[in-house]
Amino acid sequence: MGDIALKWDGTGADLVLEDGDLVIEHGLQTSVIASLFSDRRARADDILPDGSSDLRGYWADAWAEVPGDQLGSRLWLLAREKELLEPMRRARDYAQEALAWLVDDGIAASVDVQPSVPRRGVLGLAVAISRRDGIRESFQFEILWEAMNGL
Repeated sequence: MGDIALKWDGTGADLVLEDGDLVIEHGLQTSVIASLFSDRRARADDILPDGSSDLRGYWADAWAEVPGDQLGSRLWLLAREKELLEPMRRARDYAQEALAWLVDDGIAASVDVQPSVPRRGVLGLAVAISRRDGIRESFQFEILWEAMNGL
């Protein structure tokens, strides 16, 4: 069974159409995009950008089958951060946290995320997923730093 394919364009994701039909994707790309670029609810100890009080989060997390399960990442918290070592470490941690369910649910044996700044104002994420069946999937994402506020 597959997912409706999503494609990342640097500021958001969109459905993939081919000859007017939705494309079905049988890999992990759609799951990875949804996990990284949906807003996970901020924790009580997170510092919110611009002094906001909006903790964001996915409304359906309130009814998760597994208590405490959350969709998305906290990458949106980096929207006003500078491109320094500490925010890059947090970008890696937030992305790893968002993708941990792949290992927890037995889909992947491991997930590795390497952040970078490929050019000024852009956060790069290199994601490598080793599946339990031995297949390795790699993804490269670039996010306009200023667009993270809208994730």
